[in-house]
Amino acid sequence: MKKIYFLALGAMIALSACNNQGTETEAETEAPAEQEAQGLKVAYIEVDSLMSQYQFCMDYNLLLNQKGDNAAKLLQQKQRALQQHAEALQKKYESNGFTTRDELERAQNQLAKEQQDLAELDQRLTNELAAENAKLNAELRDSIQAFLKVYNKTKKFDYIMSKLGDNLLWANKKYDITKEVIAGLNKRYKKSKPAEAKDEKK
Repeated sequence: MKKIYFLALGAMIALSACNNQGTETEAETEAPAEQEAQGLKVAYIEVDSLMSQYQFCMDYNLLLNQKGDNAAKLLQQKQRALQQHAEALQKKYESNGFTTRDELERAQNQLAKEQQDLAELDQRLTNELAAENAKLNAELRDSIQAFLKVYNKTKKFDYIMSKLGDNLLWANKKYDITKEVIAGLNKRYKKSKPAEAKDEKK
């Protein structure tokens, strides 16, 4: 079973606050003086920092890892039980414990069914974790976009871009809004937690 990791925002968070046209490279590599002359306001967010410091990400990374570990443990238990069953059948066969050919075939068919059931369980758990991962990634994108929509009403950036790895070769640090966005997201997320807890108790 492949472990599922919560890697939301692998794709760019390239949000345009206006209808201005342009590319990320053009916007980020313009000299500040040129930006001011044209009235273009650009900011960027460090995605790695966002993923490691936004409480939403930390909470759901933990949740997915726990679900992945539980699924792996269940599969290991089933695998051990299957292995023990196979070894028991082999010993019975070697000691002439099967009285008829039909009895042997029934035992072999049962073992084959258990193997098939294990493979199907593995696939089902993998699919469930992948679906949960996709759902949480979508929730993460929605939460960030909803926050930035409100945040940008006062900041009025034309572009808010993501900086992930070396997808931006250079960016002026004065356009880095990562810390204030993380602080705002965490404050917003913290406020939503009591409401979620009340809903769970009902």
